Amino acid sequence: MEQDSSKMSLSDRVSSLRKSVNQAYNAKPASHWMLLALSSAAMLVAFPASSLLSRVYFANGGTSKWIISWTAVVGWPITAFILIPTYFICNSSPSPLNLKLALSYIVLGFLSAADNLMYAYAYAYLPASTAALLASSSLAFSAIFGYFIVNNKIDVSMINAIAMITTAMAIIGLDSASDKYSYVTNTQYIMGFVWDILASALHGLIFALSELVFIKLLNRRSFHVVLEQQAMVSFFGFLFTTIGVLASEGFQGMAAEAKKFDGGKSAYYQVLTWSAITFQLGVLGATAVLFLSSTVLAGILNAVRVPITSIAAVILLHDPMSGFKILSLIISFWGFGSYIYGSYSVNKAPLSLPE
Repeated sequence: MEQDSSKMSLSDRVSSLRKSVNQAYNAKPASHWMLLALSSAAMLVAFPASSLLSRVYFANGGTSKWIISWTAVVGWPITAFILIPTYFICNSSPSPLNLKLALSYIVLGFLSAADNLMYAYAYAYLPASTAALLASSSLAFSAIFGYFIVNNKIDVSMINAIAMITTAMAIIGLDSASDKYSYVTNTQYIMGFVWDILASALHGLIFALSELVFIKLLNRRSFHVVLEQQAMVSFFGFLFTTIGVLASEGFQGMAAEAKKFDGGKSAYYQVLTWSAITFQLGVLGATAVLFLSSTVLAGILNAVRVPITSIAAVILLHDPMSGFKILSLIISFWGFGSYIYGSYSVNKAPLSLPE
């Protein structure tokens, strides 16, 4: 008879977790874990790099929110180029494209374009460390939307995580006096704060809707299917964003921006190019994690990259790090830990490969 989990001691829980991890590790070849480690590293390195480059763009003379959001989707062919060979390697064929699936790609692409634009406004007015910390609320929104849309389970630990992350966001709001750039008005700072929270909420919604597409329309999650969804969503996100750039005459303004950009034209185009490349590398890493592990691990890594971005911004961009922000970071870590434990309790084997 299994021991009642409510009566297990801490050492028993640790022993049970260690046993589960060992079982999951031994169930897969070493190559599986190597690919998972590389994919996780891509998420934890590429996404923060892309976020920092967005802040570098605005800090050095860039002004177009449409252009910086466009860099998040202009690299979509990278995913497509990787997708095509997988059909031959995996001896598979493209998923049948029906009306419902096509509409889901269009809707997710539109939402992704809106999400990228909201984040662009956030990074235009907020320090990268602050914007990244606020973005950690996407984990809470993912749990909430996942519960209502996909019927994902939520336990007490995950509710605690949501409360802790919400508290961390409130603490950041108390720190506007020492956190605001001198050239940013109070209204712009508040709007940056609001856009970041809204973008995080939308990000959580996109995550839940993407999982719903896998469950209801695709009925499977093989590697090429995950790549197909990402390529199609990025493609439609690229189309919607490009329309916005054209309407705002963003492409015409790039030459003028490049001339006045600190570091010159070369630096300007390097920032945009690497921003596009790093974002797509992060997307590919997240796609691989979804296939090799689970949405739970992808969500955890997506949240863990937030404090990495904040710390990197303080070190590399000399972002202000007040006591309020440190406290917010600590509480966010607490929330992440609670979410990880809750996810383990709900799923029992979060490192298992989805069927």
